[in-house]
Amino acid sequence: MGVMAYPLRYALADLALALSRVSHDPAAVQSTAARAAADMIGDGGGVQLLRDDGRYDRITYHHIDDERSASLARVLDHADQLPDDDFSTALAASRRPIVLAGDGVEPLAGEEHEIHAAVLCPVIVDNTYAGYLVLTREAPGSSYSTAEVELARDIAGELALACSSARALERLRASEERYRRVLETIPEGVLQLDHDGVITYANEPIGVVLGMPRSQLVGVSLRGFLNDQGQKELNRRINECMQGRSTVGATRLMRADGSQRSVRMSMMPLTDDHGTFNGVVCMVTDTTDHIDARGLKRQLDHLRRLDSLGQLIGGISHDFNNLLTVVGGSAEMITATTPEDHPTHKLAADILEAVGTGRTLTHQLLAFGRSEGNRPEIIPIPDLLTDVQSLFSRTLGEHIGLDLAFGPDVWPVRAERGPLEQALVNLAANARDAMLHGGMLRVAAMNEVIEADKARAEGIPPGRLVHMVITDTGVGMTEEVRKRALEPFFTTRPTAAGLGLATTAGIVQGLGGHIELESAPRMGTTVHLYLPAAEEKPASAEGRQGAPSVIGRVLIVEDQPEVAQLVQRLIEPAGYAITVATDALQAVTQVAGGAQPDLLITDVVMPTMTGPELAAALRTHRPDLPVLYMSGYTAASLGPQLHLDDNSMLIEKPFTRSTLLGAIRTLAGPQPSTQGNEAGSAK
Repeated sequence: MGVMAYPLRYALADLALALSRVSHDPAAVQSTAARAAADMIGDGGGVQLLRDDGRYDRITYHHIDDERSASLARVLDHADQLPDDDFSTALAASRRPIVLAGDGVEPLAGEEHEIHAAVLCPVIVDNTYAGYLVLTREAPGSSYSTAEVELARDIAGELALACSSARALERLRASEERYRRVLETIPEGVLQLDHDGVITYANEPIGVVLGMPRSQLVGVSLRGFLNDQGQKELNRRINECMQGRSTVGATRLMRADGSQRSVRMSMMPLTDDHGTFNGVVCMVTDTTDHIDARGLKRQLDHLRRLDSLGQLIGGISHDFNNLLTVVGGSAEMITATTPEDHPTHKLAADILEAVGTGRTLTHQLLAFGRSEGNRPEIIPIPDLLTDVQSLFSRTLGEHIGLDLAFGPDVWPVRAERGPLEQALVNLAANARDAMLHGGMLRVAAMNEVIEADKARAEGIPPGRLVHMVITDTGVGMTEEVRKRALEPFFTTRPTAAGLGLATTAGIVQGLGGHIELESAPRMGTTVHLYLPAAEEKPASAEGRQGAPSVIGRVLIVEDQPEVAQLVQRLIEPAGYAITVATDALQAVTQVAGGAQPDLLITDVVMPTMTGPELAAALRTHRPDLPVLYMSGYTAASLGPQLHLDDNSMLIEKPFTRSTLLGAIRTLAGPQPSTQGNEAGSAK
């Protein structure tokens, strides 16, 4: 192998370069890696990766004899299967190649060929199992040398890097698109100027202010829209930006038709990666109509306060909920150990009620200042509509009535709460604009099961759906407008961006749902949203591979000693043997030294290690260890920091004893005994 090592180094470098060139195309990435594996090692190479839904995608397979590729791919393909077979489980756990060859291995029979030797290499993307690279040989007695297995592992590593790059590129594209949409939909005009004041970018609203199409503004100097005084002010402001300072001030712009507009201009310097001045971004607010200007300012201030509030709440909610957890848990234990007619019991009950109010307030504030967590959650429809009722009311105004109709048995949906709320508020805003003289908005939600035949005929996804109906009493739409209403940038109002309904449609379709519009002039508009219902979570631990049926030993890891002691006091009477650690590294040392916990209860955010990192470390010793996470943050706020598998759960602080014990039972079945009775449970 010493003679081959040098050219192989070049071959791997060539592969890395080839993969980088096609990183924008996932199919090409897989095809390139499969072909390289077949050519460099032989005889056949394939890539089988997981889709976003957690199941395997179709295999991409290449054989040095092209005529064999298709038939062998059919033999090897695990498309649409879960990664719960023995090989997938071993690859994900060990992260090392599996070699199948030798006298003791039965050949894998296909339609025309038998595979006598194979190598499976896990593909680990962003520290997560993402699938595998497979190599095959059909000749009887075939095998793979240690050097070939190591080379296969190197190819799998290059494939993993390419997949990671592809994901990063996709996130970058999404981020750029998000910022582009912001620039195109905000009410202010936005210009980018070079150091001479020549326009290099203009959004749609600034074209309305200046009275010229945006396409004609690029390459034109802003000086042409200013009087002599305004041009001097522009020079001064550009010079200040070149020195790294931002400026704000009022001026008057002369439009293309000769009219003038009073505007407020905010100018900020742009720099490149090396800090060199690269131009000016200029935000222009039309202040000619003073009433509209004041209203716009209030809205902008409101958005800034929301953003600041969201950041502040995100920083303090964890510690605040820790305090509520200790106070509430202690009060709950007092109520359980004192008679109901005792004054102490009444005081503790009042404390519990106040803790509940505090918890509700915290969650309302988190919802009020929410930032995108990029994490879907199970959302009960009654909770969703109740939460957005105040947003609806503010959007509609006092002249429009609101009627919400839903039953408690409406199925939940799985979605990101923020975008789903945005979709509903967009619909409310659209209805408001159609009811300028007042009216009524009715929102109803019901369960519906769509059969496959109806789904194909009407374009609605089949299965269990939540059908939401939003009806207004507005002016309605013509058939021509209705057909185009969901198109991006289509609008019947000259001052609107035309993205409200299009954004709603994109959000609904992104959830796998469907949207329909029903409307006629002077008859109002009805919007039908069909959202896939969330799959019901199994009530028992059935399906959790290797999960214990009974929990006896519990390891509690929490960096706040008072919270750790409280959790211990809450569950100890139920008969569990408890070990407490206030440092994650201490817990790792205990388990590595032979401790055998049946359940890990851990905080998510801790100084030395996060809860998920701790769980991963302990599962190297106890792969089937159930994990119950505690956090003062909501699941959405934690985002990708927390991944919940079938053997883990999250409870949000503050929680009650019954909530805690219920989560433990859900994770791993019944309690070990009834000693200590349940007198301490929440009533």
